Amino acid sequence: MKVLVTGAKGFVGSNLCASLKNIRDGKDRRERFQELQPLEIFEYDLSSTPEELDAWCAEADFVFNLAGVNRPKDASEFMEGNFGFASTLLETLEKHSNKCPVMLSSSVQASLEGRFAGSEYGKSKLAGEQLFREYSERTGAKVLIYRFPNLYGKWCRPNYNSAVATFCNNIANDLPITVNDPSTELDLLYIDDLVDEMLNALLGKECHKEGGFCEALPTDHVSLGQIVELLNGFKAARDDISIPDVTEGSFSKKLYSTYLSYLDPSDFSYKLKKNEDARGSFTEILHTTDRGQVSVNVSKPGITKGQHWHHTKWEKFLVVSGEALIQLRRVGVDQEGNEYPVVEYRVCGDDPTVVEMIPGYTHNIINVSQDSDLVTVMWANEVFNPDRPDTFFEEV
Repeated sequence: MKVLVTGAKGFVGSNLCASLKNIRDGKDRRERFQELQPLEIFEYDLSSTPEELDAWCAEADFVFNLAGVNRPKDASEFMEGNFGFASTLLETLEKHSNKCPVMLSSSVQASLEGRFAGSEYGKSKLAGEQLFREYSERTGAKVLIYRFPNLYGKWCRPNYNSAVATFCNNIANDLPITVNDPSTELDLLYIDDLVDEMLNALLGKECHKEGGFCEALPTDHVSLGQIVELLNGFKAARDDISIPDVTEGSFSKKLYSTYLSYLDPSDFSYKLKKNEDARGSFTEILHTTDRGQVSVNVSKPGITKGQHWHHTKWEKFLVVSGEALIQLRRVGVDQEGNEYPVVEYRVCGDDPTVVEMIPGYTHNIINVSQDSDLVTVMWANEVFNPDRPDTFFEEV
């Protein structure tokens, strides 16, 4: 399949083209995309020539029209940049009798309702929609019109036309932000969700809605105040080694990925607190809101650590370097008054094996080596709470 993407270097275009190239180059091997192969991508942008557009319109099997003007110096440029180019594109397709499907990126501002009433940008988008509908009626070509809400995600230009991009960039880089009304609410669409829908459209499986439009889902309805609160929390996360809510599909997960993309490359790393003593060290890597914490434990040769049990807390130990003996024993005594038997696991970094620390079982971990450190990754189902430690000393 041959796919023409106009506005290929813009925010949406660059994300779409990156995904298309992964498919083209065999890096995205999902079965549903194999019918697109062999895939050829025509990337049209401001640096492209009229001759290239003409040639690509003759060959294209599908067109994503993402080109447009968002913030011109003069309002009159909206119509020229949005309606004018759309006219050229469709005229060129029609000249070559190419009736391939064409997707149009419009905007919710084209409704000209509410706060969008009188919007010159909206008027230009509405004119483009009408142009595409007339083209479809005249030629029989399939036209897919999407009215995008506010978009956000990696590679979106800050201080341009996205408040989310501006807030992410400024908070990540210690720059001031201005929020006139924190209660202002936005309908937001994440770039990966949009690209997924565009790829579905390429496969002929677009999502339709009333009014003859298509739509990308899901969208989130969020206030500016909520966005800023989340971003400030992300900024502080390095200090308390926390990870925000990363539930699949959550706005927090998508916004956190977006925020990270605005960090300066010199700020990708940060230090952790290492707790050291004669036995070795213990370093917490991260805390989560509802899925516990991850730590790295280093034990010197011959050292035994642990010797405690929990009522409710459970843990997973994974030795990644060295050799260990892990022992567990159920606390208390059996019906005959005897201690329960000790369960032992001998594990090493060369054979990755997780050992569960079970509630109600006292446990330890012993470095059986006499000359090498033992390194263990430890996960606990809850972050340690000094007010309710749920940790009680008892030798195995």
